[in-house]
Amino acid sequence: MARVRFLGPEPVTVPELGGRTVEPDEVVEVPDSRFEGYVCQPANWESVEEPGAKASKKSAARPQKEEG
Repeated sequence: MARVRFLGPEPVTVPELGGRTVEPDEVVEVPDSRFEGYVCQPANWESVEEPGAKASKKSAARPQKEEG
């Protein structure tokens, strides 16, 4: 899941998030497939964590040492 921050001045209800009310400056998780639908509205939303960011953090871990 991607994460975005709401930049608006007043709380909004987001039907796509199950009718949840999102407060100003609140960070919410959104489906990766819908991330672009939020960040294409820069007056209202900003990216906090792009789609796939958690997966890339896992792959950045050091490889295990092989015994031998």
